[in-house]
Amino acid sequence: MSYAISTELLEQLAAEIGDQIYLDIAQWHLYLDDAKLSRRLAELLLPSLEQGQIDENTVMTTLSQFPVKVGGGRRQISLLDLIPMSCVTALIEILEEFYKRL
Repeated sequence: MSYAISTELLEQLAAEIGDQIYLDIAQWHLYLDDAKLSRRLAELLLPSLEQGQIDENTVMTTLSQFPVKVGGGRRQISLLDLIPMSCVTALIEILEEFYKRL
């Protein structure tokens, strides 16, 4: 089943992700909205969400293929390596709830 995701829905998903999911760096929490990463992550997850493929494997793969520049761009680290597992679980829950509202 495919859904046409409007810009408004994309923004809602990005806001939910940005408010609840964070990078954990030296026990500092930087929320994805503050890091300006939530919209891009929402865009990457939309194809899976539209197809109803919301599972741990899909989310982990997407996060592992999402590079985050650090050190002024000298290095890139996958988003999966920067967020705690509790945020991965929370992200899956966000996506499942969002899918139910489509």
